[in-house]
Amino acid sequence: MSVFDWASRNLKPTQLPDVFPVEVFDSLVICASQILQKEANCVTIDNLASESTVVVVGDLHGQLHDLLFLLRDAGLPSENRFFVFNGNYVDRGAWGFETFLIVLAWKVFMPKRVYPLRGNHESKYCTSIYGFEKEVLTKYSDRGKHMYRRCLGCFKSLPLASLIGKHVYTAHGGVFRHIPVIPRKSKGMKSRRMAFNPESNSLSLGSFEELNKARRSVLDPSWEGSNLIPGDVMWSDPSRTPGLSFNIERGIGLTWGPDCTDNFLKKFQLKLIIRSHEGPDARKKRPSLGGMDEGYTVDHIVESGKLITLFSAPDYPQFQGTEERYKNKGAYIILEPPNFDDPVFRSFEAITPRPKADPFYNFEDVTDADEELGLASMVTSS
Repeated sequence: MSVFDWASRNLKPTQLPDVFPVEVFDSLVICASQILQKEANCVTIDNLASESTVVVVGDLHGQLHDLLFLLRDAGLPSENRFFVFNGNYVDRGAWGFETFLIVLAWKVFMPKRVYPLRGNHESKYCTSIYGFEKEVLTKYSDRGKHMYRRCLGCFKSLPLASLIGKHVYTAHGGVFRHIPVIPRKSKGMKSRRMAFNPESNSLSLGSFEELNKARRSVLDPSWEGSNLIPGDVMWSDPSRTPGLSFNIERGIGLTWGPDCTDNFLKKFQLKLIIRSHEGPDARKKRPSLGGMDEGYTVDHIVESGKLITLFSAPDYPQFQGTEERYKNKGAYIILEPPNFDDPVFRSFEAITPRPKADPFYNFEDVTDADEELGLASMVTSS
């Protein structure tokens, strides 16, 4: 952590290999991937004691110095301090590489205390647009392609969601659908096998059994076909409007209303959903929901509990095409015993001044919020 902090202030990006060699990177990412691959799509964090606390972190987007502050402010991971990172470590900010590797290093160091989940930006599609690919290629020159591919491989290993204690569900985007199937007879056989029904337009909430059976090892999640759950978990958004519907604005995932939050919580005996995915840019375009000034919003309060959006990148984005900045705070959540379902919010200002850095994407031409990306062009990779 201290080396990356020092390098960001004293070295050019192209000098990073002098303090963090490729061989060290390979060792870290391979080790982390091996640990992550063994975890379920939805990790269960139930080894909590009366002295334990759980820290939940939202989007970081390459804002290294804010991550370093957060870790010191909340207290570093320890035997009694768990961390759940809710995705989007990379893109837009100038230090996505360092941010992602710090989270991976903590995972390797304390695999049963640190749980990084996958966000929608941990994909080939987003990283090719929002700067992470160019960042790695710039910092590591001729070895950059190798390292970028290693990062993509690690993205595929990241779990999709977590269950904390008995009552808290976290995921980057949110809830997910039930995948309808129809019985179909196989030719020449009396047995019946189940097949995905692409004709079905009905939407209903899925189960954790379905979530854990989904194939997460896809770089760019499907917006059609039989493997829609990873895309739902990473790309979906809440709404004030009741019901479950297709997320037309993003072109992938779902939108869901307070009734669906209540149903989801009741169905699985939960009390709290913590998701991320929307910063101040996205929320400015959805005034019916709360803004991101404090780094979090309480989007649904229902009979069974709450839905919260958490965003941990203050003064976001680092590079912005307009003179007016959002100047939002970042936030993290602390969950405390005995039930770990009553969130304590900690908002914080951006660390200033940030070291001078150049962007790795054309931020003036690339839209801020992901809603306008045109995801129909996204190529599904395995």
